[in-house]
Order: sequence, then C-alpha cells, then structure tokens
Amino acid sequence: MHNGAKVAGGHGRAGELLLSAGAHLTRTAAPPGAAERARGRPGADTLDEARCHAVLRQAAAVLLAHPDPAFYRRLPLVYRALLELPPSPARRGLTGFCDHAAAEPEARLAAHYTRVFDPRGRRALQLTVHTFGGHGDVRRRGHALARVQRVLADHGWSVAGPEPHDHLAVLLEFAARGDAAAGEALLNRFRSGVEPLRARLHQDRSAYAPVLDAVCATLPPAAEPRAEGGLPAAPEPAPVTRIGAPAAPRPPAGEAPRVPPPRAAEPRTSHRRA
Repeated sequence: MHNGAKVAGGHGRAGELLLSAGAHLTRTAAPPGAAERARGRPGADTLDEARCHAVLRQAAAVLLAHPDPAFYRRLPLVYRALLELPPSPARRGLTGFCDHAAAEPEARLAAHYTRVFDPRGRRALQLTVHTFGGHGDVRRRGHALARVQRVLADHGWSVAGPEPHDHLAVLLEFAARGDAAAGEALLNRFRSGVEPLRARLHQDRSAYAPVLDAVCATLPPAAEPRAEGGLPAAPEPAPVTRIGAPAAPRPPAGEAPRVPPPRAAEPRTSHRRA
C-alpha cells in the first residue's frame, strides 16, 4: 500500500473483504436458517446502520489483536474498509488508531499492548475477569466461558486463534460476522467489563482508548451502572457519540484521507508515544 494512495469508497468492497476474511473465528457448520438469514442481510453496496456496525466491530476486533505480523497484514484492509463508511467519531477514532499503529515501531506497540492488557488485571480484554476477578471464582468463570463457547457453537462458529471465548475481540467478531443479535447480547452481558475497561484506557491516555470508544458506540445505551463480582466502581468514561450522531467534518476539498504508510523493514527511530 502506497502512502497517499486514493481509496475508492462508497461501495463497501473492502468492508466485504474484511467481514469475509475474519481474524479470530472460523466457521464450523451453518446453523439452521443460515441461508435465509444471509439472503436478508444488507449487501456490499448497502451501508445501513447494521452494516456500519458490523464493519466497525470487525475493524475493532482486528485492532484489538496482539500486534503481530498478521495484525500488520490486515491493517491496510481495515483502514480501507473504514474509509468506505460515512464519517463518524467512531470511524475517526479507528482510522486514527490505524495511523498510530502504522507509524509506531512494532516492538513499542507490542510492548504497550502487553503492558496495558494484562490478562488478569483491571484492563483485561478477557471480559469474565471483570465479572469474577482474575484470581476469583474459577469455577463460575469456567461456566461463563463454557456458555459463551456454546453460543458460538450453536451458531456454527469456533475460536481459531489463541484467544479465549470471552476475549473482547472474539465477541466483536462474532457480532460482526456471525449472528448480530446473539453477538450484541453477549457484548451487553459483559458490558460491566467493557465500560470500565474503556474508562481505564482513557485514564491511562492509551492509544487504544478510541478503539473502545468505537466499540461502545455500536452498543445500545447502557443501563444504570452496577458492580459485578466485586468490580470497583469505574470512573466516569468519556462521552460516546452514537452512530447516526452529527458526523465529523470531512477533509478540505482536494485533500485525500490519510492512509497508513507502508511498514519499514526496521523500526523507525522517530515515533509518537502511546
């Protein structure tokens, strides 16, 4: 991908590729009625709210993966798929993270990811940690993981990578590529982990905070906050602009959108801090 290259938008072709390729899940079997549901889905040329949510969720699922070589191979496609969507704060946050990931030295971004997303800490991407604690009720957490696995299996999907079934990226991909209603129900079920995670990333001024903003923008308005599993009350998160709210201004006429630069063979010595 060439820096400054123009990207054709409006037809959803990159979005279709992004949704068909996947990153965390693999299809095991087509559940009953899958063909009928597929025929009723919006096509690549249709950019309704459901399709925008699907592309945003799949983009976030890819961006929340560990920044390994597969992450960088998918990054240009994620960027192009986002540019096909109508302007919104969620799209702006995700494309901004793409810019950051493309410019940041790979080793530095990987170290930031590992430091921030401690799998047993208060910023874990494994959402049952926020419900039962990293060292909490292992039996109940195991039951919760088994229930999520059963939901995915009932809809014909299984986890393809090393992430556990409660990993936020896995649930986002299921909501984007699998069953939107069942996937959104799972995300809402674990919302008591998603919202505090988002707030803590903003507290830390992490580069990943806008990715969580975009995730929350695809969810229905949150109910009254409540603590679960002994989780401390989270700080007030930054406001989320829902899809359909006033869009961010377009670039000036004649100015092409930014496209992440190609990866250098060696990490740059000049970089932005996370």
